[in-house]
Amino acid sequence: MTQSQKIKEYLEKNPHYLNSGYSEVAKKFDSNYESVRGIARRIRKKLNKDEPKDLGQPVITPEGYTGKLKSGKMWQLYDGSWRESLQFEIDKLEEFNQFKDQFLSDIKEAGKVSEETYFRYVDSGNDIAVEISLPDMHFGKIDTADAIRMFLTTIQLIIERTKGFAIERFIFPIGNDGLNSEGKRKTTTGGTPQEDDVNWQDSFRLYWNCLISGINHLTKFAPVDVIIVNGNHDEERMFYIGDVLKAYYSENPSVSVNNNGEYRKYYQYGTNMLMWTHGDKEKHSELPLIMATEQPKMFAATKFREIHCGHFHKEMMQEYRGIKVRFLPSLCPSDNWHKMMGYESLRAGQALIWDKTKGFQGLLQINFETDLKK
Repeated sequence: MTQSQKIKEYLEKNPHYLNSGYSEVAKKFDSNYESVRGIARRIRKKLNKDEPKDLGQPVITPEGYTGKLKSGKMWQLYDGSWRESLQFEIDKLEEFNQFKDQFLSDIKEAGKVSEETYFRYVDSGNDIAVEISLPDMHFGKIDTADAIRMFLTTIQLIIERTKGFAIERFIFPIGNDGLNSEGKRKTTTGGTPQEDDVNWQDSFRLYWNCLISGINHLTKFAPVDVIIVNGNHDEERMFYIGDVLKAYYSENPSVSVNNNGEYRKYYQYGTNMLMWTHGDKEKHSELPLIMATEQPKMFAATKFREIHCGHFHKEMMQEYRGIKVRFLPSLCPSDNWHKMMGYESLRAGQALIWDKTKGFQGLLQINFETDLKK
């Protein structure tokens, strides 16, 4: 039996590979991607050709999805040959599930790295956590290459400026309008029109790759706890980003990802309690009570408590009965709407320093004008 016949036989016995997973089949038979795809296409074509074309009959579409024949017509060419045109009604749920399963499988495969390359943290009594604050990047709004440069350079500068600290771990909240829009519909989550610099597929793919580059660099120095924070521009897509990262780092002991779907995220580090929320929905003065009500055990177990918000692109802080509500600056430039609303502010990224027993110890700031501006 030839190599092609073996592949054909395998695909016929495993029809779920008729539309995707060609790389996996090619690897199994030491073949190439194009050869496997060609054999799969011929099988799909034959399956449809051999079956009678009755309207409403279940068929396998040329793309490999299960569907029903919606309409069809045939005509004869000048040389006597016949052509046909077929339209299919595809099972959308199956189409989505196939895409999702293959996508998550690809991400998990990409995240598998030999254990020798993982950062192995050895507890040496360190009691400092560095929270890297880069909210409201609005990725896709400005030139993507410049956004990636600013994001990763800021992380690099924070690492350089915290070398004197005995860092136990990094706390890395991401999102808070990490993306500028919900993608294909070109609006915020609430429907406000947006103009992005790149198409929705590229902004999604470039953003999660940028995040992975930053996280991988951080793991060279300490474990990383990633917190996915909702925004009002990208609530849906940030959840998808969170699942991409969760799958990618599923076998990496140095990275944890909190993408639990809750609008407000909580984190305890020793005697410190942190909450992240975008800050566009709740009354700011009520946030401390919300914190105490939603997480009473964590609230009772801690002494130092802060709530970190984005949305306004500028630094503001208010204290309510010893609990600080801190609004964080952004590296994203102001657009006409932000200028109209009075949100013009200093562009910056920050690193907040937390002592496990002594609480907040200060912050480091990366200023766009002096540190990042070309």
